[in-house]
Amino acid sequence: MMDCCSDKECAVEALKARQSATLKVVLAINAVMFVVELTSGLLARSTALLSDSLDNLGDAMTYGLSLYAVTRGARSKAKVALFKGGLILTAGLFVLGQVVYGALHPGIPVFETMGIVSLIALAANATCLALLWKHRTEDVNMSSVWECSRNDIASNVSVFIAAGAVWLTQSGWPDLVVGLVLACLFLRSAVNVIAGALRELRSGGMSAA
Repeated sequence: MMDCCSDKECAVEALKARQSATLKVVLAINAVMFVVELTSGLLARSTALLSDSLDNLGDAMTYGLSLYAVTRGARSKAKVALFKGGLILTAGLFVLGQVVYGALHPGIPVFETMGIVSLIALAANATCLALLWKHRTEDVNMSSVWECSRNDIASNVSVFIAAGAVWLTQSGWPDLVVGLVLACLFLRSAVNVIAGALRELRSGGMSAA
């Protein structure tokens, strides 16, 4: 019987196993951080923290979909990436809505909670980023996961900066400004992920033709 490694089947299976193991870990981390940041955001009345929690929820869903896509073909992975781009786009639009609501109903969030929770989230997402680093160029599925994780780091740093600005100004506007910046980041990322998925689908379609 021909050894499976002779036609790279073993290498492919090993790659899928490594991707699955990594995705399970980052999925668990993001699910936990979603609960932590959502609760903290509500208690602190922080739009930035709520936005960040939504980002973690979207990431948890993204990682779950990516876990599904690991064992699928290139075209299926591109379709999942396209759906993930839609999730990121939805998150960006939701954050924009939160910014508008905060502008119409101004208040001062609890900056201490914002600062502490953002640092915890930064540590958690830095762990995810380190785990995903080696997978970032393997395929369109893992590339889109990397894009989401990189955004998380920027989001956490932004929330921490917003906490300091709220403390300095005793105003809720820094919180809203960061919410707006995060919305723009989500929308830019959504465009990148969707564009990459569409390129993969077109390429697959031409190859099939």
